[in-house]
Amino acid sequence: MLSVALRTLRSRWTSFVGSFIALSLGVGLIATMGLALAASLDAPERRPERFAGARVVVKGADTLRVPTRIGDRVAKLDSPRPVPPSLARELAALGRTVEDRTFAVRAEGGPAGLVGHPWSTAAFAPYRLDTGRAPRTADEAVATGDWTAPGRRVRTDRGTLTIVGTVRDLGFERALFYTDDRASQLSPLVDQLVVDADPRAVREKVAGSADATGVRVLTGPGRKDADADPERDSEALVAVNAMLGTAAGVTGFVSVFVVASTFAFAVAQRRREFGLLRTAGATPGQIRRMVLVEAMVVGVVASAAGCALSARGAPLLAAWLVDGGLAPRWFAIGSYTWPYQLAFWSGLFVALSGALAASRRAGRTGPVEALRDAAVDTGTMTRGRWFLGAGLLLTGIGLPVHALLTEPGGLLGRKSYTSGPMPLIVACALLAPVLVPPLARLLAWLPARLPGATGLLVRENAAAGVRRTAAVAAPVLVTVALTGSLLGATATIDEAKAHGIRQRTTADFVISGPRACPADLRGSGRSVWCRASQGGGSSSYWTYLGDSDNAARCGARRRGPAKIRRTGPSGEAATEGGAGGSGAGGSGFDAATVERIRRVPGAVVSPTAASAVHVLEDGVALIRSDVRAADPAALAATARLPLAAGRVTDLDDRSIIVTEEWERHTVGESVDIWRADGTRGSLRIAAVMRIGTGDSGAYVTPRNAPGATVDRIEVKLAEGADASAVAAGLRAAAGPGGQVFTKDAWVAASYPETDGRTRTGFLLVLGIALLYTGISLANTLVMAGSDRVRELAALRLAGATAPQVLRLVAAEALLVVAVGAVLGTLVAGVGLGGLRGALSVLHAGSPLVLPWNALGAAAGACAVLATVSAVIPAALSLRRRPVEFAGTRE
Repeated sequence: MLSVALRTLRSRWTSFVGSFIALSLGVGLIATMGLALAASLDAPERRPERFAGARVVVKGADTLRVPTRIGDRVAKLDSPRPVPPSLARELAALGRTVEDRTFAVRAEGGPAGLVGHPWSTAAFAPYRLDTGRAPRTADEAVATGDWTAPGRRVRTDRGTLTIVGTVRDLGFERALFYTDDRASQLSPLVDQLVVDADPRAVREKVAGSADATGVRVLTGPGRKDADADPERDSEALVAVNAMLGTAAGVTGFVSVFVVASTFAFAVAQRRREFGLLRTAGATPGQIRRMVLVEAMVVGVVASAAGCALSARGAPLLAAWLVDGGLAPRWFAIGSYTWPYQLAFWSGLFVALSGALAASRRAGRTGPVEALRDAAVDTGTMTRGRWFLGAGLLLTGIGLPVHALLTEPGGLLGRKSYTSGPMPLIVACALLAPVLVPPLARLLAWLPARLPGATGLLVRENAAAGVRRTAAVAAPVLVTVALTGSLLGATATIDEAKAHGIRQRTTADFVISGPRACPADLRGSGRSVWCRASQGGGSSSYWTYLGDSDNAARCGARRRGPAKIRRTGPSGEAATEGGAGGSGAGGSGFDAATVERIRRVPGAVVSPTAASAVHVLEDGVALIRSDVRAADPAALAATARLPLAAGRVTDLDDRSIIVTEEWERHTVGESVDIWRADGTRGSLRIAAVMRIGTGDSGAYVTPRNAPGATVDRIEVKLAEGADASAVAAGLRAAAGPGGQVFTKDAWVAASYPETDGRTRTGFLLVLGIALLYTGISLANTLVMAGSDRVRELAALRLAGATAPQVLRLVAAEALLVVAVGAVLGTLVAGVGLGGLRGALSVLHAGSPLVLPWNALGAAAGACAVLATVSAVIPAALSLRRRPVEFAGTRE
């Protein structure tokens, strides 16, 4: 069988070149992504940044520890506690100490995310003066980077400063350094303390202090925990892993799909050949083994080529991820072997899996097939095909229905709408012999009734050649279905979010800081992660402004600068998503600014602050939920919360407003919570909000949000007030960096579109699908064209001109693409229908959004590829006289 298989490969190489290219690219992509994933899992340990030159750093309590029956649950505090003054005095006896403070600063013309520090801490980074001198008075400061220069006056929310010096931007923060006295006035609490003493003595002193509960002593590599964001690299790599994992999964699915359809069509073309072999004495088992050997040879060669391709492609991918801001600057491909082995054996498995069904069909070919010469495909729907097709169709429809009834929020996750269309795609491919003929006749109904025979021939050829039509329509189906599902799902969810915030916000204006608007990052093509400081303290971290796979399930509110982390029973991070978009980030408004805004005539003001609480669910899971701190009366005047029960005005210092997602969500019940600083409290549930798209977090009063700074102010016009005059007054009162939005502008800025990271991942996935579509279309149509030489010659002999034949071939290709596009749109519509149903169940009604432009572009690209791939072989065959082909042997 091996010698026969090798001769078949040599003589029918056009039938296998498409499978070879698809497999080699698939293996190359899997190996490339495997190498990138290996590099992300083998990340080097982060080094200290701000305190690289410090001997010992003492950090205030920043960890919440809750005992449960299966062990302590641990979480990071959003508002870490300061270093106790008594402990600072005790440590001063051991050696020189330097107090560190971090506070947000809004500067006119300055960068977003600007923070302030005492000048004495600059030496530990170390920062060195590039120009100018150190600050000496309260109105002087040193700036990082080149956004300003010595001698310039900078207006800030902390007063007008004179820049007296600059230091090099080290890449991890944008800062202003004040004198130590001025920094202590602006932020009295000590966030961290640098101690020049023996670490052992410092630890003993901290351990013996009665006020040092939770205080940490950081030395060596552990000093990185004193940086603004010690977890930012790992968080960025989590998103990289998700993107690459999704792309690898789609690559595997599409490659199996393409290879299986290609082998199936190749076997269908060779039924007379198999019939001759059976007549010559070959057994069904020998036929099956021959087809599998052919697939194995193609798989081995293609897998080896793909591994060689990935050796060149992986460094390019790493460079692209770094240049796009998706991965840290140090990210690079290392020397790993397991991705090559995984990709090679995966490629061989894909080849054999794709050929398995085709080999079984080939083995069932009878000797009488050698005498057949019918143009109409028969016997295409076997029992197994009916069973699998119907089963996958029911699965593709049943799973969303089950999710609607049990966990509708799960349908809003990226994993759901990425993998959801796949069963329906395979089901449509398996049921193509049933679906294609009536659909082709329907689409060609009008052309068939036009003068001339072209429309009629197109319709009948497409309906009769079911296998050829199905093989060409399959890759178009994949591309259009994935395009509609991925882009349509994100557009529908974005519209639902915008609709929700539009319904909730009754304010006429919204004031926020410079980090509040994700539109600042729109179109930058870079990572949409923002660093933000919470509560004016040293707790600073990166906030992901993208959509969260689990936002709906965890009741996360993307309205404050905080990470959303749900911790599972074993202490691991069960899900992690992003919260962002609406808060002002680290640039909060101080009490004086809020008071100025309150005094603007004609303005009803509702200041709110971003914070967080933790609750213990099921006795073992420590759940973090974003909250906003607000005055109940002002909140009721400027917002229309989606309440399912209770009233906003019932909120007070002893109560909380929760969502239906919480384990306890009955008005009047009490729920134990841990505030942002780790203090525990029991609050009565005053009202319950519907889940919606997962953007409605909890609400508390400012007393239950310690350390939280006002980061958003909603303003409603008083009766008879002039909007222009109020807007001008608000802009003047907000000061440097304060942004005044109208309601519509706020909605557009809060949820403008899918973030750059998610969009990049989807484009990568769709690019892979389109690449495979091109390969499959070209390969299938070239294979079909080589078998239609006699048919086209017969048309020429019947009187058709060469242009008429080419128009016929092009029209057939366009019709088949239309069949695939319609099926793909239907698959996408079913998936989006389930998503729309989930939004309705969650009371987040919004219209279904189909990306018609993207669907048209995908179908158009497929049409161009199909037309070119069909016309070129036909044109080459027409260069010879028809009579030469009419009697040619196969």
